[in-house]
Amino acid sequence: MRSLGLLASVLVCFSGCAGYHVGPVKPAAMRQVRTIAVPAFKNSTLEPRLEILVANALIRQLQQDGTYKVTSERDADAILEGTIERIDRIPARGVRNDSSLGILADFYQTSEFTLNLALKINVIEKNSGKTLASKAVSGTASFFVSGANPRTANVNRDERQAVPQAAEDAATQITSYLSEGW
Repeated sequence: MRSLGLLASVLVCFSGCAGYHVGPVKPAAMRQVRTIAVPAFKNSTLEPRLEILVANALIRQLQQDGTYKVTSERDADAILEGTIERIDRIPARGVRNDSSLGILADFYQTSEFTLNLALKINVIEKNSGKTLASKAVSGTASFFVSGANPRTANVNRDERQAVPQAAEDAATQITSYLSEGW
């Protein structure tokens, strides 16, 4: 009787973990995929070399996650095709400047921007050509206008420094979606 009670208490203790398991929890459509290829993204923007930057950020994130092995298209179970659709610079914060020239009234200058990198991905099964996963992703990064005077600052240079951060954010979201389904 005592061993039956002990067995019952052990079963009750471990029954709470019945739905959990160790290892990757891939989305149902991606369960058969072990290796994935990430070619350069298509770039629909006017920003040069962005397609390689985004693909490399995604490869690094996939390798760090470890759910899929990144390989060449020839050896892959699936191919991740991506398109960079837009890159937007959105004003986030402004400062009020006082014109000391006397000719202009007070004005507002943007001191911080949000960079938004809009991507679309499709994961295609290599053998069948079937789309396994598809998602629109938006990577973001904030950057400040450098220099003491926002009117004379080089905002384009500041934006170029924020692009890799937005690419990393998008790559993190894509990796989470492919390895965990969200």
